[in-house]
Amino acid sequence: MSKLDLSIVIPTLNESENLKSLIPEIKNIVYDKLNFEIIIIDGVDIDEATFKIAKENKVKYFNRSPNNDYGNAVRIGIQKSSGVSTLFMDGDYSHEPRFILNLYKLKNNDVVIASRYVSGGKTDNLFFSEFLSKILNLFYSIVLNLNLKDVSNSFKLYETYKLKKLKLVCNHFDIIEEIIFKLKLNFKNLKIVEIPYHFKQRKYGKTKRNFFIVVAYLFSILRLRFFK
Repeated sequence: MSKLDLSIVIPTLNESENLKSLIPEIKNIVYDKLNFEIIIIDGVDIDEATFKIAKENKVKYFNRSPNNDYGNAVRIGIQKSSGVSTLFMDGDYSHEPRFILNLYKLKNNDVVIASRYVSGGKTDNLFFSEFLSKILNLFYSIVLNLNLKDVSNSFKLYETYKLKKLKLVCNHFDIIEEIIFKLKLNFKNLKIVEIPYHFKQRKYGKTKRNFFIVVAYLFSILRLRFFK
């Protein structure tokens, strides 16, 4: 069997309402263009609705361990990926399936970011949320010496073998910044490109991010930079 071109990893928690249309849409977009796999990383406990959707669509389904932390979903997703490239995306429709091919076209780079904050990028978030996000991304970029506009967006394409070489320890959404930081530490002349993306509001359900969690990540990033 030939090696897969792309692993599409979707960490989920209570996203069945979105996934029942999202997964078929992804498959329709990439079906005749790439040799791919879709990997759902659900919570610790099996969500019957999500499991059923995965089974019906013949995509891979795994559960987090040892708890529901987002970091565990990312680590398991990396472990299970077998494509040359790995793409992470959210399961809430904030990351549109049609944009997957835009990222994949630039696979010769080490990391490709669907960026809200480069010229041409956009977000549908409310003004305060967007302002806070820009401040946080500026903080991440300066502290971690990344020179990037949109570090925290999880909609990214990576070279799989480089992800698999990382020892990732962050447990929450701060693992997104940890990945970029440790890729730069471990691989010289890392090529990262940001392309403009219009970030949408989720269709169903509630966001797992909030102000207090995000502020806590600031301290996590400082530890990552100065004590790891």
